[in-house]
Amino acid sequence: MSINLPTFYVQQYATNIQLLLQQKGSKLRDKVTVGSYIGKAASPVEQVGAVAMQPVTSRFAPMGRVDAPTDRRWVYPSDFDLPQLIDSFDKLRLLIDPASSYVQSAVYAAGRQMDDIIISAFFGDAKTGETGATTTSFGATVTTSGGRNVAVAHGAAAASGLTVAKLREAKKRLMASQVDIENDPLCAIVTAAQHDNLLAEAQVISTDFNERPVLVDGKVTRFLGIDIVHCERLATGTDDAAGTSRAIPIFAKSGMHLAMWNDLTTDITQRKDLQGLPWQAYVYMTAGATRLEENKVVRVWCRE
Repeated sequence: MSINLPTFYVQQYATNIQLLLQQKGSKLRDKVTVGSYIGKAASPVEQVGAVAMQPVTSRFAPMGRVDAPTDRRWVYPSDFDLPQLIDSFDKLRLLIDPASSYVQSAVYAAGRQMDDIIISAFFGDAKTGETGATTTSFGATVTTSGGRNVAVAHGAAAASGLTVAKLREAKKRLMASQVDIENDPLCAIVTAAQHDNLLAEAQVISTDFNERPVLVDGKVTRFLGIDIVHCERLATGTDDAAGTSRAIPIFAKSGMHLAMWNDLTTDITQRKDLQGLPWQAYVYMTAGATRLEENKVVRVWCRE
């Protein structure tokens, strides 16, 4: 056998492209209302407040008038894109075509961007009024006596993570605000830390407290009539005890809105203006989000 035989050795390359760990698309899009729009701004809803019946105190008295309070909520578009170039020379050196995986990765990124838009709208300022000139804030941090924020130490002697007591308080406040929980699905967004908090709660994991198990393969998916969705993209902030906590939104579906001016669009074309005639995987969208009603969203502070 010739000693020059190693000259014919070949290199083995992977025949698969593996996407690294990442959130694969949007987890929140189907948890909020969604609409399609055109123009530089949109009003997804015209709001009419509650009115009350008036007592009749005399016969044949002049008829008065009751004016229902009205408002308008606005949402504004933002543009996003993700162009990726795949060199034709590189494709000649590969045993597989990476284009589909590049596009899949970009679609996942677009879904995560949708979630970021929604998350920023949970507690951010909303634009209201006839032309959107009025800014409506979510509301300052308050104690357990009421409001839209559940204190970080609610139900405990000190700051704590997500507990059954906090979930109950959030649901109580939504119900007290007249949210129709029978027809308006409730949802809580949690990170792995809050999910682990729930796994330590006997009332969550024990069938002694639940008619049916709330765990699916060790994951809490629903409790107290609230869908539990895991997402690691939630922000932290300064809680009511001047510490840093995770801001957990618990909300009714009709209280949040995702507006799509241009839904997710993908395009793969050859760039004939560049050397090597590379292929371009291009994904783009135009979207915005807003909170439709403050009283349909509760912020729960959770220490980690």
